[in-house]
Amino acid sequence: MWLAAVIVGAAACKAKEAEKEAEHASVAAKTIVVAPQAFTETLGAMGTVAARPGHVATLSAPAQARIAKVNVSPGQTVQADQVLVELEQAPFQAALQSADAAFAAAEQAHQRLQRLAGEGIVARKEVEQAAADVARARADVAAARRAEQLSILRSPIAGVVTRMTGTLGASVDPSQPLVEIADPTMVDVLLAITPSEAGRVRSGARVSLTAGQATGGEALGIGTVTDLSSTVDTATRSVTVRVQAPTTRRPLRIGETIFGAIAVGSRASAIVVPLESLVPEGDEFHVFVVDANGVAHEREVKVGGKTSTSAEIVEGLKAGERVVTFGAYAVQDSAKIVPPTTSGDSAKSETPEEAPAKGAPAKGAPAKSAPAKSAPAKSAPAKSAPAKGDSSAKSKKP
Repeated sequence: MWLAAVIVGAAACKAKEAEKEAEHASVAAKTIVVAPQAFTETLGAMGTVAARPGHVATLSAPAQARIAKVNVSPGQTVQADQVLVELEQAPFQAALQSADAAFAAAEQAHQRLQRLAGEGIVARKEVEQAAADVARARADVAAARRAEQLSILRSPIAGVVTRMTGTLGASVDPSQPLVEIADPTMVDVLLAITPSEAGRVRSGARVSLTAGQATGGEALGIGTVTDLSSTVDTATRSVTVRVQAPTTRRPLRIGETIFGAIAVGSRASAIVVPLESLVPEGDEFHVFVVDANGVAHEREVKVGGKTSTSAEIVEGLKAGERVVTFGAYAVQDSAKIVPPTTSGDSAKSETPEEAPAKGAPAKGAPAKSAPAKSAPAKSAPAKSAPAKGDSSAKSKKP
């Protein structure tokens, strides 16, 4: 008997271990059947919205002066010829008066020398020099008048103030930009790519634009590559791609971050799998192919083009084969693939088999306490003692 019990226990342990191994070998994962389909290879790049050349203006002071009045702020909409910043007028007015006086004096000197030259008192050369002085003084007057006009900074275009660096009372000079205005309806998207990627981009390529830093953002529309910079930015070491999007789902705002997927190639029929199917291993990629028995087999593949969600397989996979998608990282070679179940499905599957087993402890709780309830039953003999005593007493009475 003892030996039989040991054999039965060992068999049960082995059965449990086999069940555990089977459960360990089974992996819940999603699969798809590979089929040829059209594929467009894209190149992802991030950039910002910027004003289009010819539709942005930067204004500065015509000469060194102080700011007397600031009439606008960044983000404010302005109209053409609207006053933005006013500089102190006294220096410019004084310069204009001085130029006018010099011009008047030069004209008088020229007229006097002309009379003297006519009388033969002075040489003709002095008259020509006086005429040159008059022309120079006239140019100085024009420059002073223009500086006075530019001392009141007006917007040359209708648009939005994108930058304002001037503050009231600050001293400024011509090399310092004070205010920048841009037309918000005429903007481009500037994407940054690496020099190696720039060799694959062509003018006229379609670009899918989304808001944010990845493709998961708000879809904005389709743009077109209009220009590819021929130089590398010294600060970012990137090449700028200019994209125009005539129509978008909403107006683009200058400075907004945009993600663009640039089309760099297309194939009419290709073997395509989701990116989640690829398992990297060093410089190589593997996929798990599921056979008719539901067993996964690891296979090395060669990847061609990519998009943000899928990859082209140029070698190692053929149409009609089933590959693991979601959950591929948890799969091992020769693992049994089972379809994943949702919480509702698992609850339904537990109803016929697992639910009673799980509920057994709860239902059996009273059964475990049965011995406590049966205690009175065991004490029945103690209660029956008086009964026996009664019967003996009754039997002794006669």
